[in-house]
Amino acid sequence: MKVKRIISEERMLLPELRDVLLSVEAARLESGDEMSYELRKSIEHANHLSKTSAEKARALVDELMKLEKMKEDIAYRIANLMPRTRDELRAIYAKERFNLTTEELDEILDLVMTHF
Repeated sequence: MKVKRIISEERMLLPELRDVLLSVEAARLESGDEMSYELRKSIEHANHLSKTSAEKARALVDELMKLEKMKEDIAYRIANLMPRTRDELRAIYAKERFNLTTEELDEILDLVMTHF
């Protein structure tokens, strides 16, 4: 399939994507249409990697955006990956030009754990 042009683009959290894919799956099953290999693998991937609900993930992004050293793309990465340790969180921040203190890392991890 060739893409002729992109009409719009927006960020999406993995749990939100899972919900969309599940609704597509339900519609296909209801109409009796066959699902492609790519769609089945996408649904499997989203189910396997989603660690929370779409509402909790969206709330986490909103809370993270209130923090001082937080960019939107990092907030989305954190909400998608749901890191549990400081090292996992440092890996997300590896490309940034600043380092987070232990207190800042712990604050982010506390937010992640409350939205898990």
